[in-house]
Amino acid sequence: MEGQVAVAQVVINRTNHPKYPDNICDVVMQTSQLKASGHPKLNSCQFSFFCDGKSDIPTDIDAYRWSQHVALGVLYGGYPDHVRGATHYHTVYVSPKWRWIKEPVGLIGDHLFYK
Repeated sequence: MEGQVAVAQVVINRTNHPKYPDNICDVVMQTSQLKASGHPKLNSCQFSFFCDGKSDIPTDIDAYRWSQHVALGVLYGGYPDHVRGATHYHTVYVSPKWRWIKEPVGLIGDHLFYK
């Protein structure tokens, strides 16, 4: 749960940052490249779920409901910002180039967070 809250907080932190869109939907669907069809190219999105090529229709209703609970808790201030203003994160299994120009703020689970 701590990791889910942390990722949700990154989304909120981006909506509050002038460099990113000012609403949640635009933040999570932000992409750098589109196909001719207008859909995002694989792996061109800020949040990988949006352009991983998989269906976004929930198949695990319990997990979906839990994610809604977490999201609403973060949105309405039910959890403190444990990522201290982070606007970026990645799993420890990858090494994005941008990590060298961001300030690391912590590790939660197997994700590193930066601002």
